[in-house]
Amino acid sequence: MRIVGELINASRKKIREEIREKNYDAIAKVALDQHENGADFIDVNAGIFVGKETDYMKWLIQTVQENVDAPCCIDTPDPAVIEEAVKVHKGIPMINSISLEKGRYENIIPVIKGTDFKIIALCMSDEGMPYTKEERLKIADRLVNNLVKNGIKLENIFVDPLVQPIGSGDHLGREFLDSVEAIHAKYEGIHTICGLSNISFGIPKRGFANRAFMVMAITRGLDSAIMNPLDNKMMANVLAAEMLLGKDQFCEKYMNAYREGKLDF
Repeated sequence: MRIVGELINASRKKIREEIREKNYDAIAKVALDQHENGADFIDVNAGIFVGKETDYMKWLIQTVQENVDAPCCIDTPDPAVIEEAVKVHKGIPMINSISLEKGRYENIIPVIKGTDFKIIALCMSDEGMPYTKEERLKIADRLVNNLVKNGIKLENIFVDPLVQPIGSGDHLGREFLDSVEAIHAKYEGIHTICGLSNISFGIPKRGFANRAFMVMAITRGLDSAIMNPLDNKMMANVLAAEMLLGKDQFCEKYMNAYREGKLDF
């Protein structure tokens, strides 16, 4: 499971203030804490700073990578910000994200075309949010084929079928899980990713529901997630699920987590 640490996001009040003040030590600590707890990518988002997003994004990337040996997930819909951000990024970044929404797709493709960037492809189009497996697969098929035609390797594509709140429809959890399984069946070597906590929006005991849904998604093939790696209970569920599915050779990751006290709550 590839974990994208979600905590350096300007939509979070405390982080917003740390970014605004360019508090180097505070951002460095959040990045380091996430990496030490299992994050493979560190998401960086400065989207609320209209007119200053590029400056803050570049500062975030540099701050993170001066303290953590990991790539960033550059989280912005603005191609101009992406274009400047990748110039200061060390190594291969993840780009969050592209979709089939006309303006977004046409503007971002020239920036990512022919690169080795990891690309999150949202199952979203101008027709709106997909609700069924069939609708998701239709969008995913167009996105994947278009990205490949533009020089993006299949193994660098991370399809996000979009998790929707289960409170909005009893079928929505099942449709997402079926979509993950179908995408992996159709495209060998591709990845799937999501912001999984959306599933529990509006219901009590969200953490409990999120952890259960994560395990279910992993059994269907989900191999990446944008999440909080400091949530020890969620990380323990990820480790246990992957171990039980035979994805943790000799139970090494699970046993290491046990020795480090990360399975004690």
